Order: sequence, then C-alpha cells, then structure tokens
Amino acid sequence: MNNSTAIQIISALVVRSPFDAEILPAWQQQGHAVEVKWTPTTVIMDNIRDGYRSDIAIVTVGAMDELIATGIVDGSSRIELVESRIGLAVKAGEPHPDITTTDALVATLLAARSVAYSIGGASGIYFNAMIEKLGIAEAVNARASTIPEGFTAEKLISGEASLAVQQVSELLVVPGIEVIGRLPEAVQKTTAFSAALFKTASQPELCRDFLRHLQSAEASRAYQAKGLDPVFNS
Repeated sequence: MNNSTAIQIISALVVRSPFDAEILPAWQQQGHAVEVKWTPTTVIMDNIRDGYRSDIAIVTVGAMDELIATGIVDGSSRIELVESRIGLAVKAGEPHPDITTTDALVATLLAARSVAYSIGGASGIYFNAMIEKLGIAEAVNARASTIPEGFTAEKLISGEASLAVQQVSELLVVPGIEVIGRLPEAVQKTTAFSAALFKTASQPELCRDFLRHLQSAEASRAYQAKGLDPVFNS
C-alpha cells in the first residue's frame, strides 16, 4: 500500500473498536491505505473551526449538520452510520453491580471507589449533567477519575477507578474489562453518528467507495458486535 495516497479520516472514538477489529482491515485487504485520527467530536469540531481539514469526517449528527451548514463538508456525500448508547464497565473478573434501574444505578455510583469518565467526550459531558440532575454529582465527583479525552476503561486496568462510564463501543476498545450493561433507559443518552466527505477531499471517488464500505453487511455486523446499533440497511 502507498501511504502517500492514503485516505485521511478524522473520527469520533465511538467507532474505533469495530474499525480496528473488522472494517479497516477489510478495506486494507482490498489494497487501499487509510489513516485515522481518533478524537472526540468536540475536539474535532474545534480543530475544524481552526482550519483543520481531512478527507472524511465521522462525527455526531448534530456536528455533521453544522459542517454541512457551514459548507465544509459535501452534504450530498453524507451517510448515517450508527446509534451509540452509554454503558458502564468493570475490570475483568470484578463483580458486576446492579445498574438495571435508576435507583440501582445511583446506589452503584455512590458505592463505587472511583468512577472514570471523560470530561471532553460526549458521554462524559452527558454523565456529568446526569449525576447533577440525580443530585449525586458532589459525591461522585469527589472520588471521580476524569480524563480530558481517550478511553476511560484504561483507568480500570491501572486500578485508579472501579467503574468506567463511556459509549459501550469505546469501553470495548480496552482489553481486560467487562461491560456490565447500558445505562437504564430512563437516563440513557442515545447519540447518532454520520460520515461525509470534506469538500477538499483529495480522492473523492475513492472516499465515496470507503463510505459505501462503511455501510456494508460486514460493517453492520462489526458495529453490532461492538455494542453499536446500525441505522442503515446494508
């Protein structure tokens, strides 16, 4: 593969697990090169506002709406990918506390030695607002292990936290952890993600082929295996 002609992608972390496991290897096996910059949507949008450009963006639906409205990406290339839900994880082999109801979730969060969440990611921003609404923010944050961005489950492996909160697919990036479940529906936050070409994409036809690859039957199975819900018909 010739990396000088690699497709350049800037993507939210949410799809990294299925991309690494199945989607990118399958694309590369066709003889194509691809390079991905992984970062939260909030950071992606700040970078783009500062002038950063790539070939393809994968961001939340709301962020994609903004990129189209400002003329930065090609709206005709837009595809919808997945819906993501927030879950909790523990280190492999640790007990799985009850999070099946809001009351059970509150009790589990208050009993945790430390809860890890990302202050820069969509899941962490929502989680912080959720615990404020539930009236437990002060207690949880007094022992929280926060990160600016990245994968919260790494704090489980290091021993700094006993619970990690993030999009389920992002939790599954980290080996040695177990997802105990999703947030209860009463307090769940579902986030949808889209992909599209930048208007400055260097290889638009190849990039459109890649977008079609992202909606293949194989990609659909990969998303589902990593805790994501495809929103397209493959």
